[in-house]
Amino acid sequence: MTSVEPPEHVRATFGLREVTPIPLGDWEGGWRLGDVVLSPVIDHARAAWSATVRESLQVDGLRLARPVRATDGRYVVSGWRADTYVSGAPEPRHDEVVSVSMRLHKATATLERPRFLVQPPVAPWVDVDVFVAADRAAWEKVPLRSLRAGGARLSTSLDGRRSMELIGQLATLRKPVHTPAQLVHGDLFGTVLFDGARTPGLTDITPYWRPAPWAAAVIVVDALAWGGADDGLIERWSDLPEWPQMLVRAVMFRLAVHALHPRSTPQAFPGLARTADMVRLVL
Repeated sequence: MTSVEPPEHVRATFGLREVTPIPLGDWEGGWRLGDVVLSPVIDHARAAWSATVRESLQVDGLRLARPVRATDGRYVVSGWRADTYVSGAPEPRHDEVVSVSMRLHKATATLERPRFLVQPPVAPWVDVDVFVAADRAAWEKVPLRSLRAGGARLSTSLDGRRSMELIGQLATLRKPVHTPAQLVHGDLFGTVLFDGARTPGLTDITPYWRPAPWAAAVIVVDALAWGGADDGLIERWSDLPEWPQMLVRAVMFRLAVHALHPRSTPQAFPGLARTADMVRLVL
């Protein structure tokens, strides 16, 4: 993701008028200004919530980017947020990312459910709505029913149709789960930053209200589908509660994103299909 340079009035409001912005590759269009990163905000409510949580959250073995308030106390100014810079870059250290997930979600287990997580997607859809809808498709009794009711545009491409077919097939393999839902970060793959032997870093929290093992399963699905992870990754975390059922919902979630997202590419589907076959074997 790339973005235009932060406007001068935004830099001034965050007290960064005299600092030259440098574009970053791992902060979703962020720009580094000294020890601060300015990033474009897609959803104001989620950005403000994340900033509030990260301001005081303490997680063992994790460097967490802290929000930087504007001079008037705001977290978001004209579609931009500010955070402390955390060094590092994503690396294929998949087991470590899952371990980060477990530590993070131990710390977030007491957080309340944000109101915006209860709200359904509303047309016209934006990126956030796609992920909300895909998440619901993986958990609702009849997958994709609420998507059509909400005005979703399902893909008509070959890989999009195959994704929807797989979702229907996997849905028949689901069983009820009893692990309680809580606040989790549902997009940790590719967002955990590594800097040599330093503890991992994290720049943001993408909130979902699901069981903590589901968030770990999303990491595993992503790593197997696109990250070059070895096939043993699934088995190494099989002691997590209701692991097979978390995996099937995680792969359904990613298949739904693929079927719904306007920027999905056919090249992303084979990895998902292969991962879906692997998940079937553990059910």
